[in-house]
Amino acid sequence: MRLHRILIALAALVFAAPASAQSTLKIVMHSDLKILDPIWASAQISRTHGYLVYDTLFGLDGNLRPQPQMVDKWSVDPAGLVYTFVLRDGLAWHDGTPVAAEDCAASLKRWGSRDVMGIKLFSYIKELSAPDAKTIRMELKRPYGLVLDSLAKPAGIVPFMMPKRVAELPATTQLKDPTGSGPFMFKADEWRPGDRVVYVKNPKYVPRAEPPANFAGAKVAKVDRIEWVSISDTQTAVNALENGEVDALEAVAHDLLPLLEKKRGIDVQRGAYANQYALRPNWLHPPFNDPRMRLALGYAIDQKGYLEAAVGDPKFWRLCKTYFGCGTPLASDAGTTGLLEGNVEKAKALMKEAGYDGRPIVLLQVTDLASLANLGPVAKAQLERVGFKVDMRPADWQSHLARVMRKEPPEDRGWNVTLSSTGVLDVVNPVTSLFLNSACDKASAGWSCDARIEELRDAFALEPDTAKRLAIAEQIQARAMELGTHYPLGEWYGASAVSTRTSGWVRPPSTTAFWNVEVKR
Repeated sequence: MRLHRILIALAALVFAAPASAQSTLKIVMHSDLKILDPIWASAQISRTHGYLVYDTLFGLDGNLRPQPQMVDKWSVDPAGLVYTFVLRDGLAWHDGTPVAAEDCAASLKRWGSRDVMGIKLFSYIKELSAPDAKTIRMELKRPYGLVLDSLAKPAGIVPFMMPKRVAELPATTQLKDPTGSGPFMFKADEWRPGDRVVYVKNPKYVPRAEPPANFAGAKVAKVDRIEWVSISDTQTAVNALENGEVDALEAVAHDLLPLLEKKRGIDVQRGAYANQYALRPNWLHPPFNDPRMRLALGYAIDQKGYLEAAVGDPKFWRLCKTYFGCGTPLASDAGTTGLLEGNVEKAKALMKEAGYDGRPIVLLQVTDLASLANLGPVAKAQLERVGFKVDMRPADWQSHLARVMRKEPPEDRGWNVTLSSTGVLDVVNPVTSLFLNSACDKASAGWSCDARIEELRDAFALEPDTAKRLAIAEQIQARAMELGTHYPLGEWYGASAVSTRTSGWVRPPSTTAFWNVEVKR
């Protein structure tokens, strides 16, 4: 009888136990997630959310070359006018319905109405259609050399694929339905802004067979659950990593890196690609509707001051004037002579010539991101040094984003100057560079407006010769510096810290990838 009871108890334990232990990855991200729509906003945190939930037609591999992702095969006709893309087998939305070509066509149209590179691509598209359930057909008005580069763009506003019912929502309206086809699913019922964001493995996802490389190849969900844990205090976040309460910190304040580098069980990893700080004026409202006032900003800027305050350790930053990133094929000093070196007298002379009337400049400051928080005080000091009256408005990142999108006057919830950071791979050419878009109302926040820059950007996109492309890029840079689309503040490298319990991290540019990551408890 006693043996019978023991057998019953053992059987109960066997059937009660899960088939396999659930694995959970806990990470502190650089920012809290408040905007779910990665097409409506280009914020890095929304983009990282997008890469978990959605997938793309193409992705950049380890050599930064476009490779098919959702696409199985593609072709282009001899005239370079008709592209045909065939979707691979096994693609399904999170609700179980198959991914159809008409879904992808609608997604591309939504993206193409919002993204700087998408807008340029669609200006050359004659017709985008879905002749059958698996085929996307793109007919161009004339040959365009950046079709695949556009579909594979890894940052800014990424061409994520969504169900047609979702993608038909105007890009000016935030979507609420986070249904995608990516390797993870967003748990809306567990989303607590300011506390945590939860994703679970998508059991329907079929990875590619190729090895993972940046945004290409196999995206295998090797953990069952991902939790983005919000810890606003950086020291508290570091303590949580040391104590095993979280498995990773996406971004670590540079002044804390020496401490973490000495800790056993923690691996500190410097980003493989640089980031570019930038100062951006609003062209819509005085005083920066006057190009002389914008150019005064360029002379007022001293890059070193920003980099020392925001980053500190020189091994994580470098002075860099070019719009296209130092060390890249288009890097040039065209149009930069005398700029970005703190030329106070030249700035004052331009302000006097333009008749600056002493009105307050509304300067936006991000307070909750370590990489951006110290930029605002430096900008305030440098602008006041040349004679601007500055009204600095601090806000958390998500509130900052909402205000940056507003076109109202500065005194009515608008702004005059904002500061940002962008991955260098987002700015390596004049077409993908968000802030060089000078298409007026269709430009990014700041709304730069210049027909000549747009003509040159078109010429760059259509020019097949490498040397001629460089010459066009130099013309664009020189004109944009003079007109003040924005001004680079130098380059910096971020760093993350992960527990040695984790492995398999893929390190693509501009985001954190969670596919192929494992956790051992």
